[in-house]
Amino acid sequence: MTDFSKTRALFDLPDGVIYLDGNSLGALPTAVPARVAHMIAAEWGKELIRGWNSAGWMTMPRRVGDRVGKLIGAPPGTVVMGDTLSIKVYQALAAAIALNPGRRVILSDSGNFPSDLYMAQGLIRTLGGALELKVSDPEAIEGAIDQTIAVLMLTEVDYRTGRLHDMAALTRKAHEAGALTVWDLAHSAGALPVDVLAADADFAVGCTYKYLNGGPGAPAFIYVAPRHSDAAAPALSGWMGHEAPFAFDLDYRAGHGIERMRVGTPPILALAALDAALDVWEGVSLQDVRKASIALSEFFIREVERRCLQLVLASPRRPEQRGSQVSFRHPDGYAIMRAMIDRGVIGDFRAPDALRFGFTPLYLGEEDVRRAVEIMADVINNRRWDKDDYRRKELVT
Repeated sequence: MTDFSKTRALFDLPDGVIYLDGNSLGALPTAVPARVAHMIAAEWGKELIRGWNSAGWMTMPRRVGDRVGKLIGAPPGTVVMGDTLSIKVYQALAAAIALNPGRRVILSDSGNFPSDLYMAQGLIRTLGGALELKVSDPEAIEGAIDQTIAVLMLTEVDYRTGRLHDMAALTRKAHEAGALTVWDLAHSAGALPVDVLAADADFAVGCTYKYLNGGPGAPAFIYVAPRHSDAAAPALSGWMGHEAPFAFDLDYRAGHGIERMRVGTPPILALAALDAALDVWEGVSLQDVRKASIALSEFFIREVERRCLQLVLASPRRPEQRGSQVSFRHPDGYAIMRAMIDRGVIGDFRAPDALRFGFTPLYLGEEDVRRAVEIMADVINNRRWDKDDYRRKELVT
């Protein structure tokens, strides 16, 4: 059984802050600064360019990828790190389309993160407009899967409401219709048990700066099912995905397996931070994490609905139908969130009206949630948010 009092001690949390935004940016693990400092001073500083060999920088994307793979049910050698999530979405979607010629529809839903949809739109333009992006309501997505679909592209957990798709069931339905699947696990990896192999997903992608605590801008990951590993065509044929990067051939030859999904030079500083952050997961059960996050979110919903009557639940009522986040709606949600942050309760806001809260048992307990609701009730019921400064939008909401 996971001891969350011990995992909490592995994070550097500021005094006086209740952090309910790990679904957007994870907290700082205490091991990260020393690991990054060592990488800078002992590896980069002493080894200089020799570090690509002596410090193992060249193989870090695969080694760290395998560590992430353990958290999403991926076999060794099927996950690689690098680039941003948008880049990985583009790679996975392009490869899936190429593997399913003769079909022209990409199916997604309106709960998908907009960047995923933007990447699909850009890919369609690049391919001359021969494809079509079809966007359905999340509740209607299963019924929209038919024989015209080339690729089903979904985010498992809705970024705004926390709504949770059934990856295994939808993947099975897609395969029965002859479609391939691309799953975005940005709000799943590290938040709940994921098994891409058991679900038979074709491709999966995700970021590592949310529940995996890799830090702002931490590198993304891509998973390719073993059956596709040597057939998936890399649309972004960068030199790190070449079969022999240091042969410096003028013509591209795709690397073997997941290596072909590498693009440019890996971000070694960021990978070092992520590698240290992943140490937190040693001995942690994702089943325990899921059970604890449900308990925290259920307690939060009960207390908010009891004390903050102006708020409307935007997330699914049943815990098995949502991820590790809860959203409430209010027409002045942005100002309310700004006022809460000023009082040490950090969540975030998503347009047009959603106050969003994440529940990360690794460093969050019931007493934190209880105190957060007390502050929230004071802010809302006493209209402490009703100030011009709180209504003024910042660059990041």
